[in-house]
Amino acid sequence: MEQLSLFDAAPAASQPLAARLRPESLEEFVGQQHLIGPGKVLRRLIESDQVASMIFWGPPGVGKTTLARIIARRTKAAFIDFSAVTSGIKEIRSVMQQADDNRRFGERTIVFVDEIHRFNKAQQDAFLPFVEKGSIILIGATTENPSFEVNAALLSRCKVFVLHALGVEDVVKLLRHALDDPRGFGGQAIEMPEDMLTRIAVFSNGDARTALSTLEMAVLNGELDADGGVKATEETLAQCVSKKSLLYDKSGEEHYNLISALHKSMRNSDPDAAVYWLARMLEAGEDPIYIARRVTRFASEDVGLADPRALDQAVAAFQACRLIGMPECSVHLTQAVVYMALAPKSNAMEVAYMTAKADAEKALADPVPLHLRNAVTGLMKDLDYGKGYRYAHDYEEKLTDMQCLPDALADKRYYLPTNQGEEVAFGQKLDAIRAWKGEKH
Repeated sequence: MEQLSLFDAAPAASQPLAARLRPESLEEFVGQQHLIGPGKVLRRLIESDQVASMIFWGPPGVGKTTLARIIARRTKAAFIDFSAVTSGIKEIRSVMQQADDNRRFGERTIVFVDEIHRFNKAQQDAFLPFVEKGSIILIGATTENPSFEVNAALLSRCKVFVLHALGVEDVVKLLRHALDDPRGFGGQAIEMPEDMLTRIAVFSNGDARTALSTLEMAVLNGELDADGGVKATEETLAQCVSKKSLLYDKSGEEHYNLISALHKSMRNSDPDAAVYWLARMLEAGEDPIYIARRVTRFASEDVGLADPRALDQAVAAFQACRLIGMPECSVHLTQAVVYMALAPKSNAMEVAYMTAKADAEKALADPVPLHLRNAVTGLMKDLDYGKGYRYAHDYEEKLTDMQCLPDALADKRYYLPTNQGEEVAFGQKLDAIRAWKGEKH
């Protein structure tokens, strides 16, 4: 069978360092010991050539595609590589038919789909019947949460393996290997202190590809000595690591993870953590207006009447973001999130609305009481619209005991004040109103 090979590559000398050093066996693979350490489940599956349909989920540069290539070398099955960027439904169906033919002759087919999250629903659905009947073993790789990006029917037939960002020690080990291995800079006299390797590892943020690319730039731009050796300089390294590209996708899971971290830090009255997560989002390119909207929501959802001024702070920050934008508005957002973190907390507004919403959804057809309706026509007056309505301003207390909820919900309580901040006073006022109304009945 003709395979779409992963290994048709350019001459080694012209390949980037990361490509030249791609591990060819589990023994060379660095990191992910929770999956491929001795006796671990993924290692056993690969070594026994019994892989099942699976999804590799993890950040960039942690070995998802490399593991697929190792499986390709170890398996006795036909191995087909797909790119979600370049393949359409026509190509999928063609290859699936080929896999179906192989199955009739007793041959297994493993299909590897890189960036499977880029396939739309129709493309993913094209794989489903072939996975179900065993024509193919599907291995997908994704940087996005498969719960959101992979069809539920397809996901339920795959085992998800979570790959983690590499630790600094793992990356340093990888960099040393690059300096020693003949496929990398082995055989060349490269002078690079250990602290430089550590700085590159920290800069890479757990991404092996970024680390190796940075090392390659530092070496290729180093100082040559008379004997042909290379010395990596501090100046060159500083240029290579001058700006870290933060892991962030404004439409992906990390977007929601970071805004969740900001919201929960403010809720837990932790201004330091709140400012950190704010900075993480802004420096990664998040729209400050989006953050300002979320902070405004927080002002009522988590602070509410415990400090009514919180909403003023949030709206002012929102307006500042609209007026002056980044980077100047970062300080206004900082003021707002610190204020929210230190404000007394009450979720009474959120609880009130969600409880009322649940009742409203169950009783959408409950009629508005006649006395609360406006009688804008003669017919409406004849039908008793507005009859019995009492105008609060006509009374000394500016208050009546008129029932404003439908009869079925007459005694329901939605707003339940907390004992936090200024909401104590609101609670006392409400208690007095309810007591006065109770005396009138």
